[in-house]
Amino acid sequence: MAKTPETEHPVKAFGWAARDTSGTFSPINISRRATGERDVQFKVLYCGICHSDLHMSKNEWGFTQYPVVPGHEIVGVVTEVGNKVEKFKIGDKVGVGCLVGSCRQCDQCTNDLENYCPKQIISFNSTYLDGTVTYGGFSDIMVADEYYVIRWPENFPLDVGAPLLCAGITMYSPLRYFGLDKPGLNVGVVGLGGLGHVGVKFAKAFGAKVTVISTSASKKKEAIEHLGADEFLVSSDPEQLQAGASTLDGIIDTVSAVHPLAPLLSLLKPHGKLVLVGIPPEPLEIPVFPLLSGRKAVVGSAIGGIKETQEMIDFAAKHNVLPDVEMIPMDYVNTAMERLLKSDVKYRFVIDVAKSLKSE
Repeated sequence: MAKTPETEHPVKAFGWAARDTSGTFSPINISRRATGERDVQFKVLYCGICHSDLHMSKNEWGFTQYPVVPGHEIVGVVTEVGNKVEKFKIGDKVGVGCLVGSCRQCDQCTNDLENYCPKQIISFNSTYLDGTVTYGGFSDIMVADEYYVIRWPENFPLDVGAPLLCAGITMYSPLRYFGLDKPGLNVGVVGLGGLGHVGVKFAKAFGAKVTVISTSASKKKEAIEHLGADEFLVSSDPEQLQAGASTLDGIIDTVSAVHPLAPLLSLLKPHGKLVLVGIPPEPLEIPVFPLLSGRKAVVGSAIGGIKETQEMIDFAAKHNVLPDVEMIPMDYVNTAMERLLKSDVKYRFVIDVAKSLKSE
């Protein structure tokens, strides 16, 4: 008899899952493994909602394993630790982002880049070392190897801060890696959504001059007055693009829809980099001439390793970098997904798991 999500592990847990490509969520009984010698078990207090949760719930990337319990911006309080755990104790505030496993032996892992390990294990919809499917933070408890658990800074809010574990590191990592973290640089951010607005805040905290690039002129006031951007460009306005030509040292492009790259490349200085962090559903066209004529580069970046994620959280706490969030109860998740599809949120949903997730 095949084991069910409820019976495959000894520790009973509860969450919300999508069961088919409709992406509709409903309550589900699941289970967690017993806390191993290097494991940390924690009560989930809050969990952010990422656009990838929406993609995965509808199997838009083609590899969803149903039932799927998403959530990879997970924060809570430790309730149990294994006897060989060194970093955490009961009562500590912690977080788990996109990763819960990797090989720990390849060149990427030994250089603190577990996020590029070919054997990485994602927080949900991934196959763990024991052959079972991982379930994410749309649930009441989590168990993770201490290596992949982030220590949460004191006096840093868990609820508002939760989305930093994906959105935050997705923006922080390329700013750091591509040298766009220096005071006085001119950095562009394309798109002002869950990723983009955090990118503006991190770039400003690094001391950069920030230009928001958007298709929507209506976002100018929000970008400059609320988020602190220095400039705003409408990407479809030829005059604005001409005025901004060759002014940016680098651009972080967060857009997950098909869009032209030529206008963005025109904004880069020679040797500038266009960093893609969004995931459009179809390939983008890359014009070669502006790359050659200015030795410009189009590159990609995905989250960060565990060490860098901890560094990012500590930096955010020191500089008070926090996402703008809308708190919701668990039973609002289907409406939240519909709104997310329409970009109707400023700028990240966070589920109040502890207060609103009720087992049946």
